[in-house]
Amino acid sequence: MTTAKWIWRLALSILLVVGFVAAEKPTGYHREICQYRKGKHIQPMSVYHNRLMAMREQMQIRATLQGPEIYGYILPSTDEHLNQEVAARDQRLRYLSGFSGVRAFAAVTSHGAAIWVENRYAQQADGELECDWEIYLTSGNVSVADWLGSHVHIDKRVGADPHLVPHSLWVQWERELEDKFLKLVRINTNLVDHIWGDERPEMPKNQVIKVHEKHFAGESWQDKVKELRRRLAHLGCDAMVVTSLTEIAYLLNIRGTDIPYTPVIKSYAVISRDDIFFYVDHSKISLGIDLHLRTDCFNEDCVKIKEYNQIWSDIRTYAQIWKRVLVPAPCVQDLGASEAIYTSMPGKIVVWEISPIIFMRAQKNSDEQAGMRRAHIRDGAAICEAMSNMETRFHTEQWTEEKIKYEVELWRLSQKHAKGLSLRTVVAYGEHSALPYYISSNVTNIEVSDQSLLVIESGGQYLEGTTDVSRTFIFGEPTHEMKKAYTNVLAGILHLAQLKFPSDLKPSEVDALVRSMVWKDMTDFPQATGHGIGSFGSVEEPPISVSYGKNSSFHFKQGYFFSSESGYYKRDDFGVRLKNVLEVVDTGHTHPSGARFLAFRDVTMVPYEPKLIDSTLLSAAEKRLLNEYNAKIRNDIGDELKRLGNMRAFYWMMNQTRHIREYLPEDEYRSATGAGSCGHSASPLILLGLGLMVILSAIIPSRS
Repeated sequence: MTTAKWIWRLALSILLVVGFVAAEKPTGYHREICQYRKGKHIQPMSVYHNRLMAMREQMQIRATLQGPEIYGYILPSTDEHLNQEVAARDQRLRYLSGFSGVRAFAAVTSHGAAIWVENRYAQQADGELECDWEIYLTSGNVSVADWLGSHVHIDKRVGADPHLVPHSLWVQWERELEDKFLKLVRINTNLVDHIWGDERPEMPKNQVIKVHEKHFAGESWQDKVKELRRRLAHLGCDAMVVTSLTEIAYLLNIRGTDIPYTPVIKSYAVISRDDIFFYVDHSKISLGIDLHLRTDCFNEDCVKIKEYNQIWSDIRTYAQIWKRVLVPAPCVQDLGASEAIYTSMPGKIVVWEISPIIFMRAQKNSDEQAGMRRAHIRDGAAICEAMSNMETRFHTEQWTEEKIKYEVELWRLSQKHAKGLSLRTVVAYGEHSALPYYISSNVTNIEVSDQSLLVIESGGQYLEGTTDVSRTFIFGEPTHEMKKAYTNVLAGILHLAQLKFPSDLKPSEVDALVRSMVWKDMTDFPQATGHGIGSFGSVEEPPISVSYGKNSSFHFKQGYFFSSESGYYKRDDFGVRLKNVLEVVDTGHTHPSGARFLAFRDVTMVPYEPKLIDSTLLSAAEKRLLNEYNAKIRNDIGDELKRLGNMRAFYWMMNQTRHIREYLPEDEYRSATGAGSCGHSASPLILLGLGLMVILSAIIPSRS
């Protein structure tokens, strides 16, 4: 390096040090509880404070085994397969900090600790975290690089476990930290695991893998592997490393219980032209799985089972043979492969592409389509049973958000073929319902009365399919403002369900159809309008994402299932949220461009709240759509409830789905819309009074 460059680097370093000292540290989510607890902890001798101190020791001790010590450490809440919901054994962020939410990551330095959470978890994090922690929003303007740049001196190392970070995010962090003159380094041995030690939960015993029968899956796993190999050959790839648990479960027609809310097995798979390798804990393999996967033969349609951690040595070995290997890239909700997987092979042979399995899985076959419809009928019956039972007992018992959550989950899990929940149940009442991303918990739990709106978002896993539904209820009488907000949200849901469109329409382009009904009041809802839904799989499944402003090259196809959601949120008062699952169907007609005409069909069968519907705000066409939907519920859910013998829920459902008059007589319409003081809608009492005045004026002579 020349003298001039040395001088320039020295001057730049001096400026950066001066700036580091002078710059104000970023401020995050305001923690009122911590204003008055400087230097104190919520709990005396807090275990979380001790764990944080132990983490800082590990940053100096363990990290030095792989090089110089690190001055910062980034810890995501995900596991090695980048799942958001993880097993107890993989809840490292929760163990370190006490935060029980998901979709978060933390950064720790020698004198600071910060966590980034989504809006919905901010209140929960504030209640769960010690005052050692600063809280930032992932949607905010302070990134992890910004925070580390203000807490770590230049030319220092920041560590992270590459097994827990998506390759795309690792590259982003690496670039942003480099701009702060910090270096991101791989710490392959997770530091939290060293602190956890023997206290770390063991892998659950007796959790054997279950076969997903062909009459539910609709296709054998051999046919799926054959199709995957065809697509890999089209891409010129010799093999593919499958890291997504939902993709492995789909591909091999197997299910498990290794993580919450999604029926999958913690495993890896490698598919090549001649081999199928399945990396999993051998204790989960039963004789039935051996027979199902044909592990006793040695051709290209037989699965070779290996120990879970053997994946790392195997892919390094096979990388010397393969010329092109597909490593999954991100796709909408799917984060792709981890940094550890990506860097385990020479970069020249890696093909960074979206997994073909995503598109195979998204287009459900005829058996899966029929199964999804059956699952939603069972789910609709469960909601009717829960709400009718709760409405009967509402005024004789005290209810809270958590108690209602338990009630809904209890009825759902009692249904035939129910295998668990598909998402964390959200019960939000009153001002909590006005929070678009609220997650109820013991920390935030409040009493539910009949004075405001109650939002329930929930879903179930059934052998036939996966459900996801949101409804808004009220146990008292709503205000005019509540009815107007609810009716506008409902109108958007109805409009999307009846849409017919050419197959080359992008999902983002249908978003305006739902939002237009809330836009007319100059309001909006922040969450995406929709996402793909799996079949006894993930409740959020790529490639479909309905969200305006986000470019997507993926289109709807016949057999896709996705959610349709709309909402209204009045801060500190109330909120409305409705969500249905729709099926994409082929109309049998062709667009002039050659594209197929597709349509949507409602699959969710849960009644709306009639007390919140202002029929005068709906057009005759909208009311007809609502009546048709209600008639379908009465038919399908009615039959299911009668089969279950629950007549209380049956009569509740019939009352909720009563017919709405599509056309009102003119006088009733004018009266309902406030036009009763003029024209033909004059009150009969006023007309009678005018008539009496005329008669009296004729009888009584006027004084001249």
